[in-house]
Amino acid sequence: MRGGYTNMIFDVITIFPKIFNSFLKESLIARAQKKGLIKIRIHNLRKWAKDRHKTVDDRPFGGGLGMVLKIEPIFRAVQSLKSKIQNPKSQSNSKFKIPKSKIILFTPRGRKFSQQTAYKLSKLNRIILICGRYEGVDERVAKYIADLELSIGDYDLMGGELPAMVLIETVARLIPGVIAKPQLLKERITLKRGFIEYPQYTRPPKFFPEKLRRARPEVWNVPKVLLSGHHKKIEEWRKKHGKTIASRRFRLR
Repeated sequence: MRGGYTNMIFDVITIFPKIFNSFLKESLIARAQKKGLIKIRIHNLRKWAKDRHKTVDDRPFGGGLGMVLKIEPIFRAVQSLKSKIQNPKSQSNSKFKIPKSKIILFTPRGRKFSQQTAYKLSKLNRIILICGRYEGVDERVAKYIADLELSIGDYDLMGGELPAMVLIETVARLIPGVIAKPQLLKERITLKRGFIEYPQYTRPPKFFPEKLRRARPEVWNVPKVLLSGHHKKIEEWRKKHGKTIASRRFRLR
């Protein structure tokens, strides 16, 4: 716990909250929540729609085939969540300090999400994630509400829910205590907070593929250096065959 509150709170705004059900209940994400290291709260955007039909989308000005998420319910949702962040009465700690928080909108036009981005975000206390749907989100959300626009790749998805899960998992694993062996992070993170990925092997050291009709049986071997027990040579092999995943630096505004 940092400063009397959970290490990281993720507030996710979506129109399909059930998509997150299994994600929240499995593996390290579930354990981290039970330990109180992170808190993930899923909010249905329709809660902030004022009409009886809980309308959150409308036709785009200028015409188009799809629908666009409206600014009004998103604005009300973010304002409601921000008021909870900034209200000292909601905290038991009398020395309450307003936590560092950012509002993120997922959009294909956003900055490419990277390990370096995740590292920057892991230093915050709370992140509000806005998941778009249909043909997108009213541009005024990006212009006036969001602190940062992010994309997880140069392709189009049905919505921002999968990017939200990607961000939550990537950021959460950088929070102390979420991964049981912190040395695993040190081994993979560069000085510039990029990410190193190298080939991995496990038993058996020799694998004989089945159903391959060859005169001479084929064998798929593990590189000998990894079986040598020579740590220095293994480290050199990993450096040689590893790939550094890095991106341009940026500042959170």
